[in-house]
Amino acid sequence: MAAKVDLKKTLDSYRARQGEFRVLEVPPLPYLMVDGHGDPNTAQEYADALATLYPVAYKLKFASKNDGRDYVVPPLEALWWAEDMEAFTRARDKSQWDWTAMIMTPDWVTEQMFDEAVAKVGAKDRPASLYKVRWETLSEGTCVQTLHIGPYDEEGPVLEEMHERFVPEHGLRMTGKHHEIYLGDPRRVEPARLRTILRQPVLRT
Repeated sequence: MAAKVDLKKTLDSYRARQGEFRVLEVPPLPYLMVDGHGDPNTAQEYADALATLYPVAYKLKFASKNDGRDYVVPPLEALWWAEDMEAFTRARDKSQWDWTAMIMTPDWVTEQMFDEAVAKVGAKDRPASLYKVRWETLSEGTCVQTLHIGPYDEEGPVLEEMHERFVPEHGLRMTGKHHEIYLGDPRRVEPARLRTILRQPVLRT
């Protein structure tokens, strides 16, 4: 069997440093996705989304491993937006947030593999949001990203600097949805040590 692939170590889009805003080109990437709305800390819809994504992601991993291509399941990611983006950057009014929770899949995963994984997950202890899960390619293109270390609720000033200083000063315009990649597990890592990649798709003006 070939060596286990860890996409976090092979894709440039998982590279970021604290205090550095970097412009990069993110290629189209396939994801398992579930959409929802509301505060991720309290909304049952968000908990249900995660309880769907992980079982499907691991069914895909095991199916791929059985075919001779093992890989590390990538970290949880999410797209975030709100009708008024100040609810995200300044006010942090999480009740107003819309989101798409996501886990990336390798590019060799197929529609048939996805369908079979969903069917297997649904055959026993069917997750509440299984009917919402989809497999879709996300095309972000040119993006700005940085690494935030610390509690999620302390991201606001970093996002303000990205959105209001770095982006316009570099002849860019924001487009698409704010993207976060969670490199730390909040169940196992203290808030001060959480590592989160913050990404914003942009266009050159």
